[in-house]
Amino acid sequence: MSTQEEKNVNEELNVAPEETVENTEATAETAAEEAQGTDPQEPLTEEEQLRLQLAEAEEKMAELQDRYLRQAAEFDNYRKRTIKEKAELIKSAAEKLMVAELPVVDDMDRALENMEKGADAEACIEGFKLIVHKLKNILAQQGLEKIETEGQDFDTDYHEAIALIPAPSEELKGKILDCVQQGYKLGDKVIRHAKVAVGQ
Repeated sequence: MSTQEEKNVNEELNVAPEETVENTEATAETAAEEAQGTDPQEPLTEEEQLRLQLAEAEEKMAELQDRYLRQAAEFDNYRKRTIKEKAELIKSAAEKLMVAELPVVDDMDRALENMEKGADAEACIEGFKLIVHKLKNILAQQGLEKIETEGQDFDTDYHEAIALIPAPSEELKGKILDCVQQGYKLGDKVIRHAKVAVGQ
């Protein structure tokens, strides 16, 4: 073999591997492109988008409706429980007051028995004074407080004027001169205004 022929053979042997690698890479890229093109992400039509939005809106509405019904049920249960507790509290307070007043009822029964037996009038009066004092103490323990009126300035928050009478002096104008019916507070709440006569 001549020198020129050997050179040609060597060139062919050197070029062939490079071409093979390039062809292989090109084939892989083409296959990848074809594989990606086989499953394209097609855009939704306008009708499909509207149906999807409608389904999402219906799901959200159902969720909100369920949440509303649960909250409404919880509030109704809370309202019923509060009403029941309030009624029980009022009943308990009334029961407490009745129990506290039972000794006074017992004292009044004994006083009446003594009067029927012909007890001394003065002794009966003293007995009733003790009963009244006992009753007032019991009511005071429950929070009842008498509204002071004697010599006090007229105050519409506590007093109800049923008469205006001439004041004996200038200093007594606008002041309470007489109390016709005693007023009371239960704690800070006025449960009965005092009926008074005011100087003018």
